Amino acid sequence: MAEAILGISAFYHDSAAALLLDGELVAAAHEERFTRKKHDSAFPAKAVEFVLDEAGLDPGDLKAVAFYDKPYLKFERLLETYHAFTPRGLVSFLQAMPVWIKEKLFMRKILRDELNKVGPGRPKFLFPEHHLSHAASAFYPSPFEEAAILTVDGVGEWATTTIGLGKGKDISILRELDFPHSLGLLYSAFTYYTGFKVNSGEYKLMGLAPYGDPDSEQTQEWKRIILDELVDLRPDGSLLLNMDYFDYATGLRMVRDKRFEKLFNIERRQPETDITQPYMNMALAVQQVTEDVVFRLAATARELTGCPNLVMAGGVSLNCVANGKLQRKGTFENIWIQPAAGDAGGAAGAALAAHHIHFGAERTAVGPRDAMQGSYLGPRFSERDALRIARRYSAPYTRFDSNDDLCRATAQHIANGAAVGWFQGRMEWGPRALGNRSILGDPRDPATQKKLNLKIKYREGFRPFAPSVILEDADKYFGLNGNGSPYMLLVAPVVDERCADLPENYNAMEMYDRLYIQRSDIPAVTHVDFSARIQTVDKQDNPLYHQLISAFKEQTGCSLVVNTSFNVRGEPIVCTPEDAYRCFMRTEMDVLVVENFMFIKGDQPAWKEEGDWRDEYELD
Repeated sequence: MAEAILGISAFYHDSAAALLLDGELVAAAHEERFTRKKHDSAFPAKAVEFVLDEAGLDPGDLKAVAFYDKPYLKFERLLETYHAFTPRGLVSFLQAMPVWIKEKLFMRKILRDELNKVGPGRPKFLFPEHHLSHAASAFYPSPFEEAAILTVDGVGEWATTTIGLGKGKDISILRELDFPHSLGLLYSAFTYYTGFKVNSGEYKLMGLAPYGDPDSEQTQEWKRIILDELVDLRPDGSLLLNMDYFDYATGLRMVRDKRFEKLFNIERRQPETDITQPYMNMALAVQQVTEDVVFRLAATARELTGCPNLVMAGGVSLNCVANGKLQRKGTFENIWIQPAAGDAGGAAGAALAAHHIHFGAERTAVGPRDAMQGSYLGPRFSERDALRIARRYSAPYTRFDSNDDLCRATAQHIANGAAVGWFQGRMEWGPRALGNRSILGDPRDPATQKKLNLKIKYREGFRPFAPSVILEDADKYFGLNGNGSPYMLLVAPVVDERCADLPENYNAMEMYDRLYIQRSDIPAVTHVDFSARIQTVDKQDNPLYHQLISAFKEQTGCSLVVNTSFNVRGEPIVCTPEDAYRCFMRTEMDVLVVENFMFIKGDQPAWKEEGDWRDEYELD
């Protein structure tokens, strides 16, 4: 029987499970997708059941279970931190300790008991360190025999940042930055202060930053304040935070609000209130500081390892703006980022660390492609499941006998202005929808961005959308310089010839006036700074999605579609056809495609404003 190793991340946020068979990642999923609780932190029972079922295994068939961090080491950090900051943090200490003493110190027993609910078995339990799990998730699936490894997040046990070297089956940690000094927690502190939710609103802060005015005195002053008062940034990218201003070490908040307010002369923005220009400038200031730190860390990694390849993981590695700029700097010849770079990806990393480090297995078949299977590692469903939905809800449908007909019909709906739910094959692993659990739209229509945000996703109108572009045409639209971005983890500029000039008073305009200026011939995916978060679609990774976009190109001359995750605000990405149909009916989505079944809701709307936007530009 093949060697089976189960990886688990749990009990903080984004619980997940991943399964290796003889070192190959065969299944992985987030618990939230099954429970429908966004960022579910509970033991991933349903995800474990799925990955075992996908491989036809029971817990008794497992050689080992690897948990993504070391609870005792994390407990040591908590005790030492509370002691170092005493008497601050008494309330937090009194809340945290009973949970640890009663439950978390006995993690092996908790894991064994939870696994026994799935089925009997006595596998070996292993506990690699948190950042080793991140490093393993980045290096082992990468296409490189040797690579520098950079992991950056909030905190694991002690480490918040590591630089390492991966070579063959071995990983060496060369440098480590320890808690409480953390780039991830610095970014989360500003996420909190600008009115977004920590551990999920960091995307919003990154998307808000381009609305900041880089030339304003306020932006420049706040960047200076961050670097002079909050952060002691060293040339090698290491940093020390001034903990007089932060409360996350022992308190119940990210920052000490009154001190931040005095330092920046602005109150914390309350959630769901209007976003004014100062908060946009604040987002830009901390984004620029974050990018500077990442660039310095990467330069240090190159210097320490001498390696032309870089792999990355950890929550900060999901900052695709910094990633894109790092790639364009040319510090490394090749960069590969784990698509599930956050804590969920630690489940896969823990299993990989167990396989290669604990059990000493060699890597096989390295490159030229990565080993993530396009990140399509979740559950799949059949046409019978789609038919069951149609019968259950008495929903009229059209069934297509061929993928050619399905793609042509779907492309036509998109070209006519429809918002299309696209549900195909295996669910994606990681936070991005990559064309199997996606909502699609026409990137040429200036109204698409507004409609998708306000009438489909029910989220803030400033949030940008990503393009899915067929790989062979990507450089016609974006400054990727021949590089792929299969996991939507790189931001790149829209090429100049597709962009329009901005009005002279642009930076003085209100936020949404700036947003709805048509700045390119693909306005729905062009952010306010003329950039886009890109997914390049390779025919080998996802032939059906590639075929759909190619059909759209045949009909319109445009080689890309708008792609956003198939969910509404506050909910996880859909997992099952049932989830997809409910989301379809609860929103103003027009068309739903589940495998070869198409459902259409009423008459298609004319998503056009005055005038015909199709006459504005000619596309290749």
